[in-house]
Amino acid sequence: MDIKDMIDAGQTAIGIEFGSTRIKAVMVDLAGKPIAEGGHTWENQYVDGLWTYSLDMIWSGLQDAYAGLLADVEKKYGTVIKTTSAIGFSAMMHGYMAFDKDDRLLVPFRTWRNTVTGEAAAELTKEFGFNIPQRWSIAHLHQAVLNKEPHVPDITFFTTLAGYIHWQLTGEKVLGVGDASGMFPIDSTTRDYNRDYLAKYEALVADRGFAWKLSEILPKVLVAGEAAGSLTEEGAAKLDVSGNLAAGIPLCPPEGDAGTGMVATNSVAVRTGNVSAGTSIFAMIVMEKALSAVHEEIDVVTTPVGDDVAMVHCNNCTSDINAWAGIFRQFAEAIGAPVDTDKLYTTLFTAALDGAPDCGGLAGFNYFSGEPVTGFSEGRPVFARKVDADFSFANFMRLHLYSAVSTLKVGLDILLKDEGVKVDQLLGHGGFFKTKEVGQRIMSAATGGPITTMETAGEGGAWGMAVLALYMASAASTSLSAYLSDVIFAGEKGTTVTATEEEIEGFTKFMETFKATLPIEKAAVESL
Repeated sequence: MDIKDMIDAGQTAIGIEFGSTRIKAVMVDLAGKPIAEGGHTWENQYVDGLWTYSLDMIWSGLQDAYAGLLADVEKKYGTVIKTTSAIGFSAMMHGYMAFDKDDRLLVPFRTWRNTVTGEAAAELTKEFGFNIPQRWSIAHLHQAVLNKEPHVPDITFFTTLAGYIHWQLTGEKVLGVGDASGMFPIDSTTRDYNRDYLAKYEALVADRGFAWKLSEILPKVLVAGEAAGSLTEEGAAKLDVSGNLAAGIPLCPPEGDAGTGMVATNSVAVRTGNVSAGTSIFAMIVMEKALSAVHEEIDVVTTPVGDDVAMVHCNNCTSDINAWAGIFRQFAEAIGAPVDTDKLYTTLFTAALDGAPDCGGLAGFNYFSGEPVTGFSEGRPVFARKVDADFSFANFMRLHLYSAVSTLKVGLDILLKDEGVKVDQLLGHGGFFKTKEVGQRIMSAATGGPITTMETAGEGGAWGMAVLALYMASAASTSLSAYLSDVIFAGEKGTTVTATEEEIEGFTKFMETFKATLPIEKAAVESL
């Protein structure tokens, strides 16, 4: 059967992921091989002191990304998509979307990027004895409670972006366990919300007089492989404005971008881990046992099947690199030598490898937004240098690549050194790793160990979501880990890069400068 026949017979699966800057749709065949894709570029908006995306942006972006998938299928195979074996939606984890009894959004979508829930996060962390980061959905809800926001008594349901999309297209108020673990703590033995913490929270707000209980307004938790409803007639029309897509297509549990990153790098088994590096950067390591202490720098979330994962999440990664790339692009155009995007980024990243291992006296912070790992509720991008620094192009670029991973290093040191968490393989994916070897070498210098990238990791979270849809559709009796290893990644070994001792020592020296110059970032936030 050729690909056109597969598409016509519905022997495919579709994954759609809402990233920070791009919505991507991917169609795969039954072996998980990508056969078509579509996309839509978007940016969050800073409105009334909060980062958000409007509902119009969400739906127009989804429809445009799906239309792009349709166009790609028609161009390559001369056919249209009418059905598929399964669809899955994923998105940025955390954040806050709250609805009333009439399904109206009560306040604009508050994304993970907002660092305005410090009081709530601290109170809940103390109450539970479990780290609740600022970006978690329960922190957003509780901060609204503490602020006595007028919408809170009217809440009947709250969820994540992926949960919202899935609900609107299927009518099902459910969430994959990985995404749910960024809303509220999960008990990995029951693969559901932690009952003890639910009881503690409901006791905490009992005197507030709310008509709701937390356990009643959270989405139902599902694990990978479980059925999560099907596309309604209204949902099909909302997704595919051309009207060709049939209702009744099964949907798998909606997931977060952390979960799809684990799938895309085949790192859902114990002692495997991955680093996702794009607009934000986070490391995920599947743990053998619980952490010995509560660390505000480390989240405990889960894999798409509910196993505990230690997560170090940083809000900032490539945004400052992108900003400087824009400056270099403008310079190239000003001298009459315009450069295409691929060549621009390849040149910038490759130059970094010629820089001094410690960046030659340059320093900087890539903080566009707050960074809780280092104690910042706001950010200001900063570049600084010693008077006698070796201010070269190579050192400048190496500094900005180091800056992109330096805050992650702070959290990883706690996890790997202080807690002694073991990891047999660490895989990288995301835009930071796109230029051959460079991102891997920089990350290896930061972690002190090898970094592996898989060819398929470049497909990203949308591909990982398509694989989760495929896993559900296949009704596999095997575990997700075995399914990935035996079916999706069979025969793929990836490419591994290990930094030299000199590079590792150089990054260690750079981190001493990074920590010593944090007061510069503090001053920038206070005065700029």
